[in-house]
Amino acid sequence: MGDFRDLKVYKLSYELTMEIFSITKKFPKDERYSLTDRIRWSSRSIPANISEAYRKRRYQKHFISKLNDSDSELAETITRLDFSKDCNYISNEEHERFIGENEEVGRFPGGMINKPEKFVL
Repeated sequence: MGDFRDLKVYKLSYELTMEIFSITKKFPKDERYSLTDRIRWSSRSIPANISEAYRKRRYQKHFISKLNDSDSELAETITRLDFSKDCNYISNEEHERFIGENEEVGRFPGGMINKPEKFVL
């Protein structure tokens, strides 16, 4: 079945995380702890939980639990992107692109949760 790095969802979520890291470099210094660190943390947790789920695919419940964690972090990232747009730290276009990419990433865990037998050992 390969490595978790071979999963399309991992690759997409990792790329998104790096884009978020890059764009948050321009956020104001006074947002460092309240928004910048939190959006970086939640976006990094998406591929991290996917990799953990993949490694725990021997145990269906653990696999599904980690995918649910990834989905929760994705929702948190979207919320923080909303804050970023509404505080004028990112443009409407950047926001729309990030939301679209997050939604694309979000489709994968749902499919994996609904059909875990395709992934569990």
